[in-house]
Parts: sequence; C-alpha cells; structure tokens
Amino acid sequence: MVMSVESIESAVDVQTTTDRDGRTTLRSLAAKLPWIVIIQILVVAAILLGVQIAVDSGAVKRIYLASPTQILAAFPQLFTRENLLFHLSVTLAEAGVGVGISAILGIATGIAMGLFPKVHRFLNPFLIWFMAIPKVTIIPLLTLYLGLGFEHKVFIIFLFCYFLFVFNTIAGIKQVQDSHIKVARALGATQRQIIWKVVLPSAAPSIVAAVRIEAATCLLATLFAEIVASKAGVGNLLNKLSGIYDTAGVFALVILVTSIALLIIYLVDLVERRVLLKWKYV
Repeated sequence: MVMSVESIESAVDVQTTTDRDGRTTLRSLAAKLPWIVIIQILVVAAILLGVQIAVDSGAVKRIYLASPTQILAAFPQLFTRENLLFHLSVTLAEAGVGVGISAILGIATGIAMGLFPKVHRFLNPFLIWFMAIPKVTIIPLLTLYLGLGFEHKVFIIFLFCYFLFVFNTIAGIKQVQDSHIKVARALGATQRQIIWKVVLPSAAPSIVAAVRIEAATCLLATLFAEIVASKAGVGNLLNKLSGIYDTAGVFALVILVTSIALLIIYLVDLVERRVLLKWKYV
C-alpha cells in the first residue's frame, strides 16, 4: 500500500506533536516533584546513618555522642523514669507567663514611646542601658532576691524578652503613615480608637516578628535559668542527665525542646495569617 506525501507529513506532524506533549508532561511532573525536600530528607538520612555507624562501630564513644536508636529509646525512659511531663509543664508555664508579661508591658511601653516623642526621649537611654547589662552577671543576685522558685525564672525570661517587644513595637509604629492618623483625628476618632484601629494594625507585623523570635528565645532563657538554679523544669532535668553522662537523654531533651519551639513558631505564623493580617486590612 503506497502512502501519499500528505499522509506521511501528517503522520510525522502527529508524532512530533506527541513527542512534544510527552516532553512537556515530563517537565511539568518534574517541576511539581519536591526535589529540594527529597534531597533534604536524603541528607538528613545520610547524617543519621553516619552517626549510627560511627557510634555502633566505636569510632565515637557513646559518652560523647548518642546514636539515633539510643535517642529514640531514651524518650520512653524520660517519661516513665524522669517524670518528663511534670518538668515540661513547669518549663512551659514559666515561659508562657514570662513571655505574656513581657508582651503586655513591652507593647504598652513601645506604644507610649512611639506615640509620644517626649516619653521616647526620657525612657530610651534607660532601656538601652538596662538592655546592655549582661544577664549572666545578675542571675546570682536574682537568685538571692527571688530564690529558686517560679518568680525567679519568670523575671529572667522577662529580662530576655521585654526589650525586643518594646523596640519592635516602636519600629512598627514608625511605619504608620501620619496621613492615616490625621484622617482618623479629622473623623473624630479618640486616642484609644486611633491606637486600636490605626496604630496597632500597622504595627502588628513587627509585633508578630517579635513573638516569632521570642518563641525560641523564651525557651532558651527558661532552660538557661533552670540550668543555673532550679528545683524543677526541663533545664533542671537536662542538668541532671548531663551530670550522670546520659548523652542519649540529653540529646532527646534537646530534640524535644527544639520541636516545641518549632511548633510555637508554626502556631504564631498560623495566627498571623488567619487573624492578624485580616485584622490589619479590615
């Protein structure tokens, strides 16, 4: 059977189109695959495997480094033998109260300094001076004044977190356009309405950025305070495990605290997307 020239050209065009569509489909599939995520997982898996081999083979002593299997086995022991839930509840309560007080007082101070230049000129030198004081040097005095109880940890967290809320709030208020405040005043808005309807929505991103940073800082400050002097908490437990050279337990606690900090950061981002950004543009 003899094919015409037109039939051959048509068949070639169809084949070319099919090949082109196939290549386009492969490119689109390749673009959709999370190659970066896959590579990241492979890198982490390779590191964990290397650590496991190094510890099991004796190349690294277990007193210096724990293998992934040892760390996983340490988690149940922390809950059953070391009463981890109690220590974790103490740490989270201290961190939550400390950050809450820091946020309330820090945002209030930042609003006052951002809206009233005279207040800013008066308070700014004192805040910079207090912020520059090394926290480590005054912890022994705080232990002497407040003891080893709940108030001691909360005050240390306050010292770590308060100044960031103050200066982030000031930075957010400086981003508010003067025209918006003038329009609000021209429409008869009170000072309280200007703060709630104009100033705070504009400063919300800077305040949320401070909260996001404090999610990790507050836990770090709490652990630091508990390691230095405490009767309970994850820092106290971490100090105890380090003293008996329980390397697997120490690594397990570090992973747990890191995971909690990441969870808090995720929740802050979720609140920012679902609530604060909508509030800003209302």
